[in-house]
Parts: sequence; C-alpha cells; structure tokens
Amino acid sequence: MGFFSELSGNIRAAKDRDPAARTSLEIFLCYPGVCALTWHHPAHWLYTHNAKLLARVISQATRFWTGIEIHPGAVIGERCFIDHGMAVVIGETAEIGDDVTIYQAVTLGGTGKETGKRHPTIGNRVMIASGAKVLGPFKVGDDSRIGAGSVVLEEVPPGSTVVGVPGRVVKLRVKHDGGELNQIDLPDPVSVEIAALKKRIKKLEEKLKEVSKAKENE
Repeated sequence: MGFFSELSGNIRAAKDRDPAARTSLEIFLCYPGVCALTWHHPAHWLYTHNAKLLARVISQATRFWTGIEIHPGAVIGERCFIDHGMAVVIGETAEIGDDVTIYQAVTLGGTGKETGKRHPTIGNRVMIASGAKVLGPFKVGDDSRIGAGSVVLEEVPPGSTVVGVPGRVVKLRVKHDGGELNQIDLPDPVSVEIAALKKRIKKLEEKLKEVSKAKENE
C-alpha cells in the first residue's frame, strides 16, 4: 500500500473513531498517533532494506516528538488508530492487522525469554484499551477487545473480551458485532466471580434445606 493511501486511511480512521476529531488537517497536524504511524512507514521501509540504523534514528526521533515508540521492524496494517498514544510501545516482531484501535500506555511487548518472534500478533478490528499489556509471541484473534489495565500472556480466541491480571476471557462473541469500541461496557471480572459464587451458594442452601427436611421426616 502506498504512503499517501496509508496516511489517508489513518486519518479517516481517526475521524471515524474519535468523536473529538473535526477536520483532516487538524488530525494530520495534531494527532500524535497519526504522526507516529506516518513516520513508521519510511522507517519500516528502511528497516526492511537493510538501513536499520537510519530506521532506528527515525523511530527514536518520532518517539521523542510523540511519546509513541514503534520499532521500525513492526508490521502495521491499514487504518490503525492510536488514540492519544502517550507511552505506547510496539515491539520489533509485533504484527498488527487492519482497523485496530490502540489507546494510551499500551505495550505490545515480549517477556524477555524468547528469541526470534517475541511480540504478539494482533488480528483485525481489535481494540486494546488504556494501559493494557500484551506480552508474548501469540495471537489476539479478530474482533477481540482487551480491557484497560489488563495483562495478556496467552492466545486470545477471535471475538473475545479479555480483562484482568492476568487477562482472562470473560465474554466470547460468536460473530463480529459491528466493531463498537466502547471501553465502558467491558465486564468486571470481580462482579462475574461474585455472581457465580452467589449462584453456587443459593444452590447449596437449597440442597441443605432438602437434606434438613428429609431428616425431619425420618
């Protein structure tokens, strides 16, 4: 995909997914995520054409200006949107699909133990909320959502909602539901566990009543 078509897609993604976005010019000039992705394009080209030092210089300069660190070796798909973006880190062997949304302070990193492929592969239409850490050489399936502050250490099936530390699948959608990017309606794993315990306690109380009644009738 060409540089200008990629830039146009990233600007359009910001306009579609950020209610605060107004004009394409404002997005181009003022959105650090768009800036970081724009400079990643030549940096990645240089990296894949054996000009790795210059590629790293560009990526580090971009990090200085935007607060977003994207290794030039990372592969990023079309219409990616990095919202706010401060403290986002994307590792060398990370792969990101199309129509992905990444919020501030997200890390797509490694655990420090692997060689070769060390960073995650993010599927299409994935939303990764603020402060989430996805660590390791596994895949996050298409149409999944990673909750704010989650730490994901293992593969995520397509259509999943993952929350918690470590991250757990708390919701699984059978089919893509339209790509809503709402961080508020992510389920609370503590509430889910409490609800399950209440259900279990109710069943045990009913069983206890049955046993007590049986003893009274003996």
